[in-house]
Amino acid sequence: MSPFHLTRTLPEDATDAALRADVLDGLTRSPKTLPPKWFYDAHGSDLFEKITELPEYYPTRAEREILIARSGEIAAAAGARTLVELGSGSSEKTRHLLDAMSGLHTYVPVDVSESALTQAGQALAAERPGLDVHALIADFTAGLTLPKTPGPRLVAFLGGTIGNLVPAERAAFLGAVRALMAPGDALLLGTDLVKDPSVLVAAYDDAAGVTAAFNKNVLAVVNRELGADFDPDAFDHVALWDAENEWIEMRLRARTAQIVKVPALDLEVDFAEGEELRTEVSAKFRKDGVSRELAHAGLDLTHWWTDREGRFALSLSSARPAG
Repeated sequence: MSPFHLTRTLPEDATDAALRADVLDGLTRSPKTLPPKWFYDAHGSDLFEKITELPEYYPTRAEREILIARSGEIAAAAGARTLVELGSGSSEKTRHLLDAMSGLHTYVPVDVSESALTQAGQALAAERPGLDVHALIADFTAGLTLPKTPGPRLVAFLGGTIGNLVPAERAAFLGAVRALMAPGDALLLGTDLVKDPSVLVAAYDDAAGVTAAFNKNVLAVVNRELGADFDPDAFDHVALWDAENEWIEMRLRARTAQIVKVPALDLEVDFAEGEELRTEVSAKFRKDGVSRELAHAGLDLTHWWTDREGRFALSLSSARPAG
């Protein structure tokens, strides 16, 4: 069995503190918001796995198609000895990359979930003799220090998750990633592409109602963790295409006027009938836009791969030399 290390850089109480801060800030804004990361408790993660299997939800299948077809090219172009994966989760799709990266020495999965990291990391260490697995419990959006590992490194951020960040957040995130990179390192980035709005809306508002349940799960998380009294049945799931910003917005729309109490924050929140709470932005991209955003962060786009239908892209960019 290969070495498996688990390092915590996230304080034990960091998740609770972050939830409190996000809920207080988001529910006192106008319009109201909650960040999408709070969908993902155990139940929410199970619901998302079901979403990835829905006929309407193409991104996971499209990205997997690229990884299966192109991992050899990605591995050859990156020439990495260390693979760092941000938001690694189960590391399931990463296995295609790991299989192709014959010279790989170390895999560094980064996630906030200790259980997911431990389960996936121990399995990979058992399966892959000679691969050093150094899991990192960390919030990659709040500053990150990587363990010392052999270079060059490939930093992977898959799944189109970057689309959950608005432009200013994306710029800050890409800048922070670039700061982690040395000459010769590369970034592998997954981006969902702009396409027919009807296809996009259907992917976030499926006929079976799984995405609606996933969206409302954020209310269940706030109820459980902060003692709130949200009634999920008092809200409707809404998915809209914002053509100006080229993103999908997921919202929860109040069916009636209501007051929600959040005892842990000593907070009462008024909702008017029809008022909407934004729970997710999912930006869609074009190649030129991705290239510009990478360049602004000091990264040069070198490779661009899409699935056969051109729905999703993986891009490889290199760290531009300083100066």
